[in-house]
Amino acid sequence: MFNYKIKSYAKINLALNIVGKKNSLHKIESIVAFIDLHDIIAIKKISKKNHNISFSGKFSKNISKRNTVSKLLKILDDQNLLKNKKFKIDVNKKIPNKAGLGGGSMNASSILNFFIKKKIIKISKKRIAQISNSIGSDVILGLNPKNSILNSKNQLKSFSNYKTIHILIVKPNFGCSTEEIYSKVERFDKPILNLPNKNMFKFKCLKKMSNSLEPISFSKYPKLKKIKFELEDMLKPDFVRMTGSGSALVAYFQSKKRCERARKKFIKKYKNYWCIASKTI
Repeated sequence: MFNYKIKSYAKINLALNIVGKKNSLHKIESIVAFIDLHDIIAIKKISKKNHNISFSGKFSKNISKRNTVSKLLKILDDQNLLKNKKFKIDVNKKIPNKAGLGGGSMNASSILNFFIKKKIIKISKKRIAQISNSIGSDVILGLNPKNSILNSKNQLKSFSNYKTIHILIVKPNFGCSTEEIYSKVERFDKPILNLPNKNMFKFKCLKKMSNSLEPISFSKYPKLKKIKFELEDMLKPDFVRMTGSGSALVAYFQSKKRCERARKKFIKKYKNYWCIASKTI
């Protein structure tokens, strides 16, 4: 029996700009929200020589042995932060892979956050940031899963008491490689989020923004562009935008009723696509 079960929430990029490159990593700015779709992670301390990591659930297939969870545990072991403690960890995957929803990154950040809160490890904020960035650029976002704005200086500002956004997430039967999509970035955007404020989460503001990775993903996967146009034309949402590097597309609504109506309409016509109605938390 597992001692603890924690939720690892999916994230969406309401807007995403590529503003530069440092060494091999791209510098981004993004408006980020967390949604009620989540993986469930079971954690138990064990008396073994090695950690035991497993994945279960609908989206558990084809996850590499070298994943974000194994990377995190290796870093913590190498730095002797776990003091030779070993854990059995099972991740029940409800968030699809290669969708731009940050499932793997949020798994790592949720476990790291758990270790910190339970005082299993003691670590400075600077070191937390270093460990997070060594696993993936999104990991730092999941340590405080709130509506946030990441600016071009890699500074994160979180916001509370915001209006719930209802969304319809659609993912076709293929995923996008984050590494491959980012490798094709040829131009950079001018930073526009360096003075983050709550008004940036308003629909009027969000509609004017974009995801700079869309043209790249759409060029490689023309079907994604077609899906976006069909979502806009058929469902009449406030706007549609790809999250992360894809392949999930998100249709945004200001009411739960409109979102649920859109879900029923979409699944009636497209039975082979994964589709779920969700909301920001």
